[in-house]
Amino acid sequence: MSRVLITAGGSGIGRAMATAFAAAGHDVWVTDVDADSLDALPAAWRAELVDVSDEAAMAALFERIVAEWGGLDVVCANAGIAGPTAKVEDVAWDDWRACLDVTLGGAFLTAKYAAPLMKAQRAGSIVLTSSTAGIYGYPNRAPYAAAKWGVIGLMKTLAMELGPFGIRANAICPGAVEGPRMERVLEREAAIKGMTRDDVYRGYASGTALGAFVTAEDVAAMALYLGSGGARMVSGQVISVDGFTINPDPQV
Repeated sequence: MSRVLITAGGSGIGRAMATAFAAAGHDVWVTDVDADSLDALPAAWRAELVDVSDEAAMAALFERIVAEWGGLDVVCANAGIAGPTAKVEDVAWDDWRACLDVTLGGAFLTAKYAAPLMKAQRAGSIVLTSSTAGIYGYPNRAPYAAAKWGVIGLMKTLAMELGPFGIRANAICPGAVEGPRMERVLEREAAIKGMTRDDVYRGYASGTALGAFVTAEDVAAMALYLGSGGARMVSGQVISVDGFTINPDPQV
């Protein structure tokens, strides 16, 4: 049985990850900034309100993990925000910084405080949620794409730096994921491109070899594998769960 921390685990991909790990018999500790989503989680899960971009809050979180669990086997650094959907000249500096602070800064702080715990036990798996935007970039999503590229660079560094201690690090790159967050992106992109929401949706789907969006459960299944002993020699990898993107910005 592993001890698993999942940031932004109250909904979406994070909740699917927590569900998958819990169903496999692991202990789950979930953080989020949405109190309502945490209130709706199963009572058996450890859940608390934490802002991953607040270093003091993250340091305190890991102190509690040590006090209650004594260590940590798997961490899923999943927290991130979509940031603005806008042309680069229209992106506000505050919006840029907010996206980088949460999406990249939060991943950094999660790894920073997980590393000493995992080093002490000379084992562990760090799973970072990036995006296909972190591989290809994406028009009108400059802060998000930059942050997700940064997550991949962070992951590669962690894999090199922590590998001698038996710690693995990998990044999952979801494509377009069905759900409320993606719906908001579709609506904003439709407005920018002068298209309907359905046209943008079809464009995303047709840009993959499998012609479909992925689900949060698809991403969670990969996280569960990367946290398992079956992936003991998998580290430093950028793994897309996207139906194979063949055109990252299809125009319909």
